[in-house]
Amino acid sequence: MEMELDASDQCNRSLSSNKNPSSSSSFRLRSPSLNSLRLRRIFDLFDKNSDNMIAIDELGQALGLLGLDAGLSELQSMVQTYIEPGNTGLRFEDFEALHRSLNDVLFGLDDENTDEESDLTEAFKVFDEDGDGYISAKELQVVLMKLGLQEGMEIERVEKMISSVDRNHDGRVDFFEFKDMMRSVMIPS
Repeated sequence: MEMELDASDQCNRSLSSNKNPSSSSSFRLRSPSLNSLRLRRIFDLFDKNSDNMIAIDELGQALGLLGLDAGLSELQSMVQTYIEPGNTGLRFEDFEALHRSLNDVLFGLDDENTDEESDLTEAFKVFDEDGDGYISAKELQVVLMKLGLQEGMEIERVEKMISSVDRNHDGRVDFFEFKDMMRSVMIPS
């Protein structure tokens, strides 16, 4: 238990004292293989029942030990897009994807990335016409039609476009799915 408290204290000190993202070397390792190894160890620590999956309650318990209390419904909504359909929690690959996304948000944003994030947020709002935080097939179709694009003429084609980036298969695209999709098609300048 003492080791857990030390890790929690260390994490809290690290998060509170490192306001400059570039100074946080404990979270951003130069060697991807070491980073993957450490991430696997963290995954294994969080996976209390050793089923190779981190359930939402296991994630909540682990974060609680680190002093990062979050409600189960809040956690569920944050990580749901990373959980594959039919699974009850995050597999290691899902955990890695979540980590990359959080790493970008918490530690990787310099001015250029902040501008990119802001641009992506604004672009997302164009498609999310009702402001519910999701892009539905109908919303995408409306925007495509406004742009005069043929793809917007048939709802089946629009639904295929949505399903191609819809990681959690809920029939709509949230901001993280949109951001991942946009980053995969954007060419760095």
